[in-house]
Amino acid sequence: MKIVTYNVNGLRPRVAQFGSLGNLLNSFDADIICFQETKLRRQELTADLVMAHGYESFFSCSRSSQKGRTGYSGVITFCRVKSAFSSGEVALPISAEEGFTGLLGNSKACKVELPFQAEDIEEFSQDELLGVDSEGRCVITDHHHFVLFNVYGPRAGGDDEERIQFKQKFYQILQKRWESLLHLGRRIVVVGDLNIAPFAIDRCDAGPEFDNNEFRRWFRSILLENGGQFSDVFRTKHPDKREAYTCWSQSTGAEIFNFGSRIDHILCAGSCLHESDDMQCHSFVSCHVQECDILTQYKRAKPESTLSAHRWKGGRSIKLEGSDHAPVFMNLVDVPDVSLHSTPSLSSRYVPMVHGLQQTIVSVLMKRQVSEGIEEPVEKTSLPAMFPCDNSNYPQSQDSEGSTLELNDICGSSSQEAVSKSGSEYAKSVTTQCNMSKKKARNQSSQLSLMSFFKKRSNIENGANDSCIDNSDNNKVETSQPDPCELETPTECDNNDSPKQCGLDTDSCDQDLAKLTDSSLKKEKSNMASLEWQRIHQLMQNSIPLCKGHKEPCVARVVKKQGPNCGRRFYVCSRAEGPSSNPEANCGYFKWAASKSTNKKSSH
Repeated sequence: MKIVTYNVNGLRPRVAQFGSLGNLLNSFDADIICFQETKLRRQELTADLVMAHGYESFFSCSRSSQKGRTGYSGVITFCRVKSAFSSGEVALPISAEEGFTGLLGNSKACKVELPFQAEDIEEFSQDELLGVDSEGRCVITDHHHFVLFNVYGPRAGGDDEERIQFKQKFYQILQKRWESLLHLGRRIVVVGDLNIAPFAIDRCDAGPEFDNNEFRRWFRSILLENGGQFSDVFRTKHPDKREAYTCWSQSTGAEIFNFGSRIDHILCAGSCLHESDDMQCHSFVSCHVQECDILTQYKRAKPESTLSAHRWKGGRSIKLEGSDHAPVFMNLVDVPDVSLHSTPSLSSRYVPMVHGLQQTIVSVLMKRQVSEGIEEPVEKTSLPAMFPCDNSNYPQSQDSEGSTLELNDICGSSSQEAVSKSGSEYAKSVTTQCNMSKKKARNQSSQLSLMSFFKKRSNIENGANDSCIDNSDNNKVETSQPDPCELETPTECDNNDSPKQCGLDTDSCDQDLAKLTDSSLKKEKSNMASLEWQRIHQLMQNSIPLCKGHKEPCVARVVKKQGPNCGRRFYVCSRAEGPSSNPEANCGYFKWAASKSTNKKSSH
């Protein structure tokens, strides 16, 4: 079986990139596909994003209400199966859990299958435990032979103490969960973006202080070669492979020169599945992992399209489509089937919100009927000829005493019962029914309604009034009149028209001429503004310095990090970031964009 892990950097754009979720999943030809950084809030989940034919999915979204954390992170695991019920496939989990503390509400049903000893985490408060699970960073699926952790590790800047502490607690509690399962003899597979490059070989710009990072030290401590219980599967299969990166900076175009880091991992712990007396030379990785590598074909920057760094130019000349991460895969062999079981309750197929959205057409129509006050009729009635729509969608009208009045009685002037009604009641009933008929007419002939927006308001009103005139009336009224302004001589009036009407038509034409004049003035002002912006842009271009390495115009950037320089502009080399030994890469030029001499600083 094949397992893939991929930080998609937003599931919605990846689905759009491949045309559909099914196309995206099928492109991997894998049995289990784990996505991180889906960037979906729970209320945004729709069937086209979490459900695909032939796959079962298990997701976790951020529950945090902190600023910048809503609609952030998120993980989802897709399992390719032939049957979701009574299946013996290993890819279909026998249980699933959101988070790894066991405290989330929808994880309680899985405690028996995936136990977590309370004494292992008694040093952490309940708020701390819920805090690490609040950002949607883990989904656990139990595949009988192994327990799979789909993890999106938190990122913590060098001086962000709050996030550093959060990251510490995250991995401390996660490790406790791993140890609890290993103590019970379970095998563990951990996949995902852990946001840690463990060795200098895994980082493009590893400096002297690289090894002193506490999270790198923690990562190495859990590996077999350092007394831990996990194998870094990629490094086990490719111990000396260099420039094997899975993530690149988006803002600097570093992917063009493969200037990145390896932070997407697959870790395995536990014994192999063989039953043998001599197990010294056996391990899960050596016995069952056939291959593990990076799917470089999913990289945004292709070698044939990035022959020159000149194409980067600060990101203005080219657009790299796709995620800033590359997927990593692992092939397993000799994994036997399991006993018959069905899809766990955490599956997306059982989420009412997602399941209900498959019925959106019906729900939208029902909501529209309710909003327009349209109810199902008690019985069908016959409508006069002036109602252009089917009468079956109109309810019976009731008078103030509750007696039922047929629609043909309301609109037919020959009906004695309708005439006997008071004038106000009759007018109200006719107005209500006419409004409803117009709404229904618009709904049934919406394809022809575009022209109605180009008619004069007076004509539309005439047509609306005519639709409610009694059919038995012998006086025929035309539904539309020609607009005098549409004639070749708009200022002339027909001799039969009254002077008052002629004056109104002339005023209407004058208004149209005034509108044309206003339009010309607005267009002229817009052209003047465009020319002014072009002049300002040219002045700005002339003020942009040239980098010293390539003698090319720099790109302007703004400091976004909080501090004394927040919001300040600066200039840097526009080339893509790359190794300093490559003359085609970014030359490292930097200059503050400051007008005052006290603020001018530059470094190279």
